[in-house]
Amino acid sequence: MSSSTDRIPLVQVRDLLHVGEPLPFRILDTHERLLLNAGQVLLDERQLDGLHERGAWAERPLVEATRQAQAAAAKKSQAAAALSVFDRWERLMHHFDQVPRALQRHEAQGTAVTTFFTGLQALVDRDPDVALFECMRQEERRFALYPFRHAVRVAALALLTARQLGWTPERCTSLGCAALTMNLSMTDLQATMAAQDTPPTRKQMEQIRAHPEASVAMLQAAGVDDETWLATVRGHHEQLGGTGYPHGHEPTPEARVLRAADVYMAKISAREKRPAMTPQMATRQLFQQSAGDELAMAMIKTVGVHPPGSLVRLHSGEVGVVIRRASTGPHPIVATLSDKNGKPVGETHRRDSSQAGFSIDGAAENAAAFARIPPERVYGLMAG
Repeated sequence: MSSSTDRIPLVQVRDLLHVGEPLPFRILDTHERLLLNAGQVLLDERQLDGLHERGAWAERPLVEATRQAQAAAAKKSQAAAALSVFDRWERLMHHFDQVPRALQRHEAQGTAVTTFFTGLQALVDRDPDVALFECMRQEERRFALYPFRHAVRVAALALLTARQLGWTPERCTSLGCAALTMNLSMTDLQATMAAQDTPPTRKQMEQIRAHPEASVAMLQAAGVDDETWLATVRGHHEQLGGTGYPHGHEPTPEARVLRAADVYMAKISAREKRPAMTPQMATRQLFQQSAGDELAMAMIKTVGVHPPGSLVRLHSGEVGVVIRRASTGPHPIVATLSDKNGKPVGETHRRDSSQAGFSIDGAAENAAAFARIPPERVYGLMAG
């Protein structure tokens, strides 16, 4: 027989019992006979009252374990609610490698990609300017992570461009999933080449030229049957006029947007053999190389000449980082990082570059002096 101290009357655990839900522990009568087992569902309040009238009780160790589990779950929920939007971006970037790895090992289906893209899309929707900031401020040089972070950034930029073009949600999803998986068959090679200070070998070039079709084959094996998604991956290195690869075909509109976003992000990403290009220079080159291409122009309109995350020099002499695109016109909002002599300081001010005294003179020349910019410093605290 159990002692009275091991018994907790049912009335004292009513907060743990809910009609229509499984019991978290078993319930016994005064003679220690089992009335209801853990996992059984309470039917209604009358049943609960009947158990109380029979002197029903629960075992103290099981009740205490249930309360501890609920407290831990509540604490975890509160911690998740306290995550900032920047924490969510970092978690998203950090965990994406699990998706392609699972696909490569045949441990996941294509639905894992669409699920991930849904989360990415929610973050982009939360604040598109912060999304661009996270894409442009590529401060890490961990080349092993490059293939995965590059894919996420390209997907975000492609999504914003598709929105600029007025594409349907379904079309945006196909494009975003294609961006996340365009290099599925060569993630290890991407990481190797990012850290490589020599030109690609012949074997590497063969793998590069084969990767669009190889990635499509892997996606089909994972159950992907979205023709727009597959065609975009297949054609993201094709070019107008049939000068691209692997087939020399005319690319679809989705493939053209993906290629523009892929090239842009690659240019502003550092490699072992070259530093990152400034977003301003990458935008200028895209404009020069794609004059007349309305899809590439939509991407330029999306990011602007000075996109969020880019470092600029103001007419005041201050160096700052762009944090908000202008609602109209070419004059973004800038958060300062230096004094009027360009010397880094801890104090930050917001400048409207449409004002003459704070107009943008150009990209910052001494970007290395501002290598680490915590987003909380320039945006403030932003709940996720």
